[in-house]
Parts: sequence; C-alpha cells; structure tokens
Amino acid sequence: MPILLVEDDDDLAIGLQQALQNDGFAVNHVATGAAALAAIKADTPEIIVLDIGLPDIDGLTVLKRLRTGHPELPVLLLTARTSIHDKVAGLDSGADDYLAKPFELEELLARLRVLQRRLGTVRSSDITIGKISLDTANHEVHVEDNPIELSRREYMLLKALMENAGRVQTRETLETKLYAWGEEVSSNAIEVHIHNLRKKLVPDFIKTIRGVGYVVNPA
Repeated sequence: MPILLVEDDDDLAIGLQQALQNDGFAVNHVATGAAALAAIKADTPEIIVLDIGLPDIDGLTVLKRLRTGHPELPVLLLTARTSIHDKVAGLDSGADDYLAKPFELEELLARLRVLQRRLGTVRSSDITIGKISLDTANHEVHVEDNPIELSRREYMLLKALMENAGRVQTRETLETKLYAWGEEVSSNAIEVHIHNLRKKLVPDFIKTIRGVGYVVNPA
C-alpha cells in the first residue's frame, strides 16, 4: 500500500520509512508542505502520514488544501503539539487520526492498519479466504493451517489482493502498492511474484483477468 510520509526531520523520516517498508508498506517521503501537495496531485497515495510542523506550510494548512480535492483520503497527523485544543484543531481540519510525538512505532503501525482496513473489503487484521489465512498484525500466512514462508514482496502482493478481494487489481496498481519512488521495477516483476505465490498457495486462488490484472475472489 503506498503511503506518503510528510516529515521534515530527516532522521525520523528515514527511520519511519524503513520501519513502514518492513511492515509491508510502499513509502514515499517528502519534507515540505509544497512538495506534499505536488506529490498528491501527481500521484495520489492511499494514506498520508503528515507532520504538522513543516518548514514552509503548516501541516493543518496542507490538510485543508488537500481536502478540497481528496475528501476521503486517509490522513494521520504527527505532531509534537499535545494539547486537547491542538488535537481538536487537527481533527476538525479533516484528519482521520492524530498521533503525538514521541510515539511508539507499534502504535503508529496499528493506527495505519485501521486506516488501511477502511480502504479494503475486510474489517479485521485476520483475513481468511478459503484455505488461505493472512494475519496483517503478525505478518503470518497459513495455507490449510500450515504456515508458509513468503518474501516481503510476495507478502505485500498477497496482502494487497486479499484486502481487495473481489476487486481486480491491475499490474500498475500493484506496482504502486509494492514499490516506492525510485525503486527499480522490472517489466515482469508482478508476473514473477504472482508465479512464485501461486506455487505456495492453493490452485486457482489468484485468478488472472486477461488484459486487465489479477483478483482473489471472496470466499
């Protein structure tokens, strides 16, 4: 799932980007409000993690501006401002959630999973379709109750398909969910990951919609 991280503290941004990528997100990073608005216009992410204290445009102003064109885009605010007044101001400006610094990474990941579930067809961190079960909280996949090992990309791909069961995912859509800006993507990367996944799952779990993309049908 593509996330846009808007954070001007480089050390924090690098740490968050790595942690989020390890948790199965494709993360793009910008450090200013202007860059964030340009990035959203050019390639809208699925979730935004937005710091309030940006060097050029206040994060709340960024939030208000993006809401004019993207009223449903999930936004999680990060801020060192901890008063109730500041929290209310952030939520009233259109934020979906609010996390005060310093925060525990586990809490950030849990809150992102909540936002992520709003975008898909499931409402739990445990997704079971047929004989396949995927636990997004613990990064575990079981086939007929037997655990299987997946690479990070394979896990991200299976997660994207299962969270959107019944919705055809194009190759281009899947690439944005698996890769961040600047990452080299071979022309057949998705096809290779699909091929490898199919060898580890039950037959016909992932279906090809010729000329369109791939889909996992709901149980």
